[in-house]
Amino acid sequence: MRVAELWRYPVKSMAGERLEAAALTGDGLDGDRVAWVEDPRGGLVTARTRPRLLGHHATLGPDGGVLVDGRPWDDAAVARDVALAADDGAQLVTRGGERRFDVLPLLVATDGAIAAMGLDLRRFRPNVVVSGVEGLAEEGWPGKYLAVGDVVIGVARLRPRCVMTTYDPDTLAQDPRVLRRIVKERGGSFALDCAVLRGGTIRVGDEVVLRDAPFDSAPA
Repeated sequence: MRVAELWRYPVKSMAGERLEAAALTGDGLDGDRVAWVEDPRGGLVTARTRPRLLGHHATLGPDGGVLVDGRPWDDAAVARDVALAADDGAQLVTRGGERRFDVLPLLVATDGAIAAMGLDLRRFRPNVVVSGVEGLAEEGWPGKYLAVGDVVIGVARLRPRCVMTTYDPDTLAQDPRVLRRIVKERGGSFALDCAVLRGGTIRVGDEVVLRDAPFDSAPA
């Protein structure tokens, strides 16, 4: 098995960026979900209820700053776009090293399961896509571990999916049949919630080894 794709989403609920290499820490993929949208009361706003956020593209600039459609996150034009995509008074925020995840900080998907569903992988917003996986083998991975060089990833559970999967990543057109199909065929879950047990840098093309135990020997 190999690392086929790496994805980072600097702004929660916005489209992300594809990478050739990524640093993983206990907080997940470096630079992932470091900014998010809040309503005037400080509540989290996501694409579950404001899907137009998915139409904006978030990246990290050369200095590590968050960019939205190529503009600094605190640019006045970005603020206007966020208010239009979410609600009046909604704003994009980032607070130092704080991040916003639903449960665990890393989502892993496999090529076999994606092919079985026949859907654009971007609907599932994975951080790591693993190739060379037969069919739905990922469904037996919870409780196991993925080793990528010195990096060790713990597979916790299959990820319960939400309405965000129903939006086309390019047109934002909604197709409710997508989620109904995930519920019917996969019990409502797809891809893998994971934790990083030992960090490091991984790259597209790196070998991925499935293990029953996290370490071959005591970590350094």
